[in-house]
Amino acid sequence: MAKTSSNKSKEKKIDFNDYKYYNNRELSWLDFNFRVLEEAHDTTNPLLERVKFLSITSSNLEEFFMIRVAGLEEQLQAGFSGVDISGLTPRDQLMKISQKTHKMVEMQYNCLENELLPSLDKENIKVLKVDDIDEEKKEFLDNYFQTTVFPVVTPMAVDQSRPFPILPGSGINLGVELEDEKGETLFAFIPLPTIFPRFINIPCEDGTYLFLTEDLLKMHSDLFFSGYKLVEISEFRITRDGDLSIDEDDARDLLIEIESSLKERRTGFPVKLEISKNMGENLRNFLLNSLNLRSDNIFEISSLLDLSSLMEIANLEGHEHLKFEYYSPQPSPTFYGKEDIFKVIREKDVLLHRPYESFEHVMDFLRQAAEDPQVLAIKQTLYRVGKKSPIIDYLIKAAENGKQVTVVVEVKARFDEENNIQWAKELEKAGCHVVYGLVGLKVHSKLLLIVRKEEGGIRRYVHMSTGNYNYITARLYEDIDFFTCKESYAQDVSALFNILTGYSKPPTWKKLGVAPTSLRETFLQWIDNEIDVVKKGGKGKIIIKVNSLLDVSIIKALYKASMAGVKVNLIVRGICALKVGIKGVSEGIKVRSVVGRYLEHSRIFYFENNGLPKLFISSADLMPRNLDRRVETLIPIEQEDLKQRLIDVLNLYLKDNFKARELQPNGEYKRSTRKKSKIFIVQEELMKEAKKKFRKFIKKQEVDKFNFPKLK
Repeated sequence: MAKTSSNKSKEKKIDFNDYKYYNNRELSWLDFNFRVLEEAHDTTNPLLERVKFLSITSSNLEEFFMIRVAGLEEQLQAGFSGVDISGLTPRDQLMKISQKTHKMVEMQYNCLENELLPSLDKENIKVLKVDDIDEEKKEFLDNYFQTTVFPVVTPMAVDQSRPFPILPGSGINLGVELEDEKGETLFAFIPLPTIFPRFINIPCEDGTYLFLTEDLLKMHSDLFFSGYKLVEISEFRITRDGDLSIDEDDARDLLIEIESSLKERRTGFPVKLEISKNMGENLRNFLLNSLNLRSDNIFEISSLLDLSSLMEIANLEGHEHLKFEYYSPQPSPTFYGKEDIFKVIREKDVLLHRPYESFEHVMDFLRQAAEDPQVLAIKQTLYRVGKKSPIIDYLIKAAENGKQVTVVVEVKARFDEENNIQWAKELEKAGCHVVYGLVGLKVHSKLLLIVRKEEGGIRRYVHMSTGNYNYITARLYEDIDFFTCKESYAQDVSALFNILTGYSKPPTWKKLGVAPTSLRETFLQWIDNEIDVVKKGGKGKIIIKVNSLLDVSIIKALYKASMAGVKVNLIVRGICALKVGIKGVSEGIKVRSVVGRYLEHSRIFYFENNGLPKLFISSADLMPRNLDRRVETLIPIEQEDLKQRLIDVLNLYLKDNFKARELQPNGEYKRSTRKKSKIFIVQEELMKEAKKKFRKFIKKQEVDKFNFPKLK
């Protein structure tokens, strides 16, 4: 009792609303991108994988400016001076972001110029300059320019009748300074065509020779401005506000409103300008005066702009020795060789861990449902499905086969709006009933419900996941899939679809936690339960694996759990607003971030529950947007072997001593300190385990092999 009173008095003394207890969201995200950048510097990664990591840091940073920095700039312009949970105003945040970002850009180009390009050169992958071009290569480039590039390129003059054009965001542009016959200065632009690769691959037998499209345009710039003296030509790049402005309450047709807003993204206000370090004063001043940018958001670049285009080099064919060893997602022993997937799920719940296990099983589940005469209806949510999708094909086939197909397509999924709108139209055309999301909410939950007529009556089969129904990213993102036909789950999923597609009030959920109605409360309930266990003399433990931790109420609850003596291990890939090592508050909390070959994307929750562990997977991160403004699901995993599997997975993440970085009390992330033990990399271990598990299964029994890659 005395211990409990002491804990209560501690809680009373601490004001958890104090800014000192929280990290800033934007700065925490930048720290994550620094961790990705570390992978580009890491010489233990294959060379082209390092190039890929550098490319990813650039595309990440671009999106960060388009959405997060643009939002802060708008707040600044509106005169908003309120503070975030860490006590920073928009102006404070923008200043700190600028400092960190300029440091990041400097590190990016140091990595490119001093490490990656010289290493590529040694491997006979050369990015050539104009001076490196001999006659044979010049002949090829001249022909390529005349037959392919020149007909597409459109120079844009700027004068009284043609004002400064609204150049698309994120693309490379060439700024041109000219003189006319009278010696007057004129300006023009040449936007690089985006339909061609940035790097031109020059055919050669003795290596891979690449040449930049902008350098090709510079070589032939006289053809665009005949009769004028070309004073200077230099590249620059504008990043624009990319957040869609959608008034959902007034939008009569959400689809039309989003399609209209997508056009605004191409012409949003500028938030960042990258210019060549060698750009002349006249051209530089003309750009700065025309774009009206704060100096903090201007970056002088020493070599090629837009490092995201390095993905073209990273994906070069014929250099497999410079990439990670090929890994083929393994078939699941539970599904492999079984013709009737429904029978497998009737026997027991099934868990898949991708990309270690194959996403083919999910697609095969839907394919079988589309073809099965006993299947009456299919209902599915789609958030990100990609530009090409077998999932869409199977839904269309199901509709053509006379099944009732209902699809909730989230047309507000950021940067996937155009894809999703196109798919929604295709599905509707095929006879599917399509719902374009909900006003005021994004449907982020990953759900597939199949209604089947069987001997005993109607049975419902459910697939729920932490990841999207995208067969491309399923090979790149780490996620958990769960299959069941238990009625308690099926009733909840059916009820949720009724809410999404019709008029129905949320029921009392039997199994699921659902945002925005009950998910936060469910998390808080289980955290409080661990505190109660400790107060009664038991041992409390919480392990959470998520992409982001930002919600203040959850962080406060975790602080209180730590103060009560609950051991808390957090595996947070990206943003983490919680601080560790605060005396008397968070000394019992450890936070680690794993950045590796695959993007960590699953959300797993473990609560010790006094020796009777509770395990959950979820589509939701611990952020206000997920808990308040999205439809999300928390799925309890109750089958004992599946619970143990998730526990084993979490323990492997806590064991990683190479790709894991641990959050320090000062806010920095440091690599896990390895003692004399050998290197342990969780993603490599999970690949090995999946291979070992399937090979062991194959040895035990003969099964028919169908449409899976050969084992490596």
